[in-house]
Amino acid sequence: MLREKLLNLKNEALALIQEIKDKKELEEIKIKFLGRKGKVNEYLKEIVNLSEDEKVQTGRIANDVKKAIEEALRRQNSKLETRNSKLEEEWLDISAPGIKPPQGHLHLITQAIREISSIFEKIGFVRVRYPEIEWDWYSFEGLNMPPNHPARDEWETFFINASPHSKLGKMILTPHTSSGQLREMERTKPPIRMLNIAKCDRRQSDVSHAPTFYQFEGLVIDKNISIPHLKGTLDYFAKEYFGPDRKTRIRPFHFQFTEPSFEVDITCGLCGGKGCRFCKEGWLELGGSGMVYPEVLKNGGVDPKKYTGFAFGWGVERALMMKSGLKIDDLRILYQNDLRFLNQF
Repeated sequence: MLREKLLNLKNEALALIQEIKDKKELEEIKIKFLGRKGKVNEYLKEIVNLSEDEKVQTGRIANDVKKAIEEALRRQNSKLETRNSKLEEEWLDISAPGIKPPQGHLHLITQAIREISSIFEKIGFVRVRYPEIEWDWYSFEGLNMPPNHPARDEWETFFINASPHSKLGKMILTPHTSSGQLREMERTKPPIRMLNIAKCDRRQSDVSHAPTFYQFEGLVIDKNISIPHLKGTLDYFAKEYFGPDRKTRIRPFHFQFTEPSFEVDITCGLCGGKGCRFCKEGWLELGGSGMVYPEVLKNGGVDPKKYTGFAFGWGVERALMMKSGLKIDDLRILYQNDLRFLNQF
């Protein structure tokens, strides 16, 4: 029957319209079904052969079929326009320069370690690395601090839950890079110019301390080494690293493994030496130094009657915080992985 042909024609047209991918094809489908010589008009030519009642019913169905096809064409045209608009927005010129991905950079502490190493290498120091998990003997007893010595309390050491060595004592997280002094003396004989930069651990945390931090340890051993050599080396480093306008001083102090001993201070880079919450009185302690104690030289296998030496140990983070212009007043921010802070450097 003609009505069934028209309904089948509608279903065919709607199915084809849904698969159309471009406007040219959509126009071709429109002409194929709704054009002057389209399929709908071809079927309508047969309406003259129907009775009056069938003509009326079939005419209504034909109008419904036309409207359904026209609506489907309109919706598909709208979809194609939307898609084409998105394609234009997403258009890519493959000859245009690409967008470079963000690049990272070295962490501030790594930058500081490299700069410190470079400064000392210029005057003959050799960079070495020694264990971060150490034996008690290298960190304390061999440095003239026997068991139960009060000076050990200053280091607030982390002990490893492991069986002690029969000669070297308990296993610990090294609290200072000074253990490298004995290992360097065992490894090589004078003259020695050692720079040991390593991670250290102590049970302390505040604006100028962290439980895990970095130190750089210098050791010079040779004939006729004296305090002027120590002071000259420290002054050279301070001027190279902090700049010619910063002032340094040494104060008599006591370290069990050096004699005489000194603490090294520098004017605060935050307040210019006036005093602030970080430095308190205008000066910041960078670390310790002194002439290597004869007993320590003996423990390292060096003859103290033939050789003398000096040593110094400073915190990398503490030195970094005192660089002019950085204005870092809390050491702990260096370890917080806050990109808003790190991206500034």
